[in-house]
Amino acid sequence: MGDILFLGHRLPFPPNRGDKIRGYHVMQYLSARARVHLVAFADDRRDLDPSAKPEAMAGSRSVVWRGKSQARAAIEALLSGKPVSQTAFDDAAIRAAVTDVLARHPIDTIYVFSSQMAQYLPRNPRQRVVMDFVDMDSAKFDAYADTARWPMRWLMRREARLLLRHDAAVARTAAASLFVSEAEAALFRTKTGLRHVHAIENGIDTRLFDPVASFVPADLPPHTVVFTGQMDYRPNIEAVLWFAKEILPLIRARHPDAGFKIVGRAPTEAVVALADQPGVTVTGEVPDVRGWIAAAAVIVAPLKLARGVQNKVLEAMAMARPVVASVAAAEGIDHAGAIRVGADGPAIAAAVIALLDDRSAADRLGLAARAQVEARYSWEARLAPLDALLGLGLDLGPGLAPAKRPVAA
Repeated sequence: MGDILFLGHRLPFPPNRGDKIRGYHVMQYLSARARVHLVAFADDRRDLDPSAKPEAMAGSRSVVWRGKSQARAAIEALLSGKPVSQTAFDDAAIRAAVTDVLARHPIDTIYVFSSQMAQYLPRNPRQRVVMDFVDMDSAKFDAYADTARWPMRWLMRREARLLLRHDAAVARTAAASLFVSEAEAALFRTKTGLRHVHAIENGIDTRLFDPVASFVPADLPPHTVVFTGQMDYRPNIEAVLWFAKEILPLIRARHPDAGFKIVGRAPTEAVVALADQPGVTVTGEVPDVRGWIAAAAVIVAPLKLARGVQNKVLEAMAMARPVVASVAAAEGIDHAGAIRVGADGPAIAAAVIALLDDRSAADRLGLAARAQVEARYSWEARLAPLDALLGLGLDLGPGLAPAKRPVAA
């Protein structure tokens, strides 16, 4: 096969947040099979370092700073009739970089990571297009609208409607459209009527996330509950606010010494303010999240809104820690009963309390979680279906054969 052009809404390395983790492992997988050329945005100044490049990547690298404000993107969206998700990533430098790569290299396949980057596809692509939506973002904005007030409710409904229309149009031109879970893929098929929609699940690096790997454990008290994640991401913000204000007090009624550590970069003011509550600590960015996961008595993932597969849950399972998750956070993960799932705040609190009460049961649950991840979630196994989508001849299974590449008009 020829070269691959990878279009990323965020530089897919280092793999230190959910979308970058998936992007990194996909790029590594593709780079083992072809020369990959990367065109991506950076939203962290450290990502502009030209030496920040995986060893396996042999192709060209173009990284552009994304500095457009949300206010400007919103105005452009209202004037153009496009979704904000698209105008926020509309950039002349990226467009020029894509044109240059397509002109100078024998690109056979364009791998588009997130629908924001689909606007850079050629009008009638002669290349095979693989569209990795990851999550169904239009459904996320619909869910946001349910709890928003006017005018945000109107803006969220508009975003959901226009984004679904945009994504369906993109999917019709792609050889295949990918989502991180079968639930997301099935929802997209139902909403669009399209067939060539597949689930390529996230995996986990079980050699890196291993309780016997080399890392420095955090020094935490015995009854410490930990949440990990990017702390300027709305679902994570809502999760820790809910847990700290409504669930933690129920836990501390049984275990007054129970603490809640919020571990992750870029905490918002609302998250930082939670540190004023008894038992709550906000760490901000840490050098190695594994030490905090390993030292936790329980890992929690109390997300009210979650799309696809939660990397934070897989990481905790791989580290053999007991996990308590909301229904939304557990959806899409084949956990085989190796995590505890709570339907509401009191149920989540009760599950955490039970694990704090019985350390042996907590340890057994963690070991079962590790075993399930090892059996089910290696990156190599999860990404293997990409071979068929890239035209390497593997079968995706009944009804899931890859589509022929679109023919240019």
